[in-house]
Amino acid sequence: MPRHERGFTLIELLIVIVIIGLLAAIAIPKFGSTKEKAYLAQMKTDLRNLATIEEAYMYDHSAYTTSFPPSIFTVSAGVQNLAITLDGVGWQATIGHRMTPKTCAIYVNATPVPPATDDGVAKCTQ
Repeated sequence: MPRHERGFTLIELLIVIVIIGLLAAIAIPKFGSTKEKAYLAQMKTDLRNLATIEEAYMYDHSAYTTSFPPSIFTVSAGVQNLAITLDGVGWQATIGHRMTPKTCAIYVNATPVPPATDDGVAKCTQ
């Protein structure tokens, strides 16, 4: 009586492993750029929140501020180096993230601060 062995051959297993390796090599770099985009989106969101709070403060006090109590405004986790500068009747802000060398900026009624080019619109370095 012939014996029927079940299972995969070594060649079949190696081919499957090579295919999985190729797919991983294609997919992993795409995830790296996705993380970078997430960090930039986090910085832009913090700058938009800052703009909202600055404008609310301006409406209440007829002046902008360079600091807020932590109960009013705190940056997201990983976001750092928030710098707010008053410029007469407006303000500028720049921000960074510990996981990327890129920075983002925003200005309102002030001298443009690179990379921001439009008043009130947060923009990040490329």
